[in-house]
Amino acid sequence: MSAISNHLTLLKENQESELVVLIDPDKSEQKSVHRLVELCLDAQISHLLIGGSYVPQGKTEQLLKWIKEVSTELSLVLFPGHPDQISSQADALLLLSLLSGRNPDYLIGHHVQSANRLKESGLDLIPTAYILIDGGKTTAVQYISNTQPIPPQEIALACSTALAGEQLGMKWVYMDAGSGALLPIPVDLIEEVSKTTSLPLVIGGGMRTPRELQDRAIAGAQWLVVGNALEKDPTLLKEMAMAIPQRTR
Repeated sequence: MSAISNHLTLLKENQESELVVLIDPDKSEQKSVHRLVELCLDAQISHLLIGGSYVPQGKTEQLLKWIKEVSTELSLVLFPGHPDQISSQADALLLLSLLSGRNPDYLIGHHVQSANRLKESGLDLIPTAYILIDGGKTTAVQYISNTQPIPPQEIALACSTALAGEQLGMKWVYMDAGSGALLPIPVDLIEEVSKTTSLPLVIGGGMRTPRELQDRAIAGAQWLVVGNALEKDPTLLKEMAMAIPQRTR
């Protein structure tokens, strides 16, 4: 088990949660990245997710370079929407399989395309069951992947999808409402998925307030991912991080 996987597994075992910041290379400028990294260090954020649904080639490498200009202490985890976003300058990569959709490219096609490159990259590869949940609008990941998200009221379907990911041998479950979602993933859905699978649970999309993060931590999420809200106001970061209790239950 990689160091990052072990870290998230321990969070699950100890019923703990933490804030993780998502940075989209296509929406980043050097000055704003430097400032955000400084805020992450001040808020004691230890992991960054790097990626987006559409990122021009070379942008991921550029963003990683900007981050390391400020600090080499942060753990950098790729959250790729396409094989072009792979970089050996990161520490790990979420090997996402979009189980809530039926687009073969996002289920297995991109994985085949990237397999040899990933083998040579030296990255910690974390097989991840990626599940889209409807957040009230068509998001970029839904449009790019050409898949339909699971309706938030279909809790049993979300639970079965997460459990199928575990049975297929995946190590994490990542439920995402998508960047810019109008609504975050409901608390009751997170609670039931957390009970159904023994895998660590990552939640992203639509969370804009400290209370929304806190509620989802208590519901059973290990990583709470925020990106779009911080693009609009990065000064919210410390308040959001402090809102997540060290021990949730």
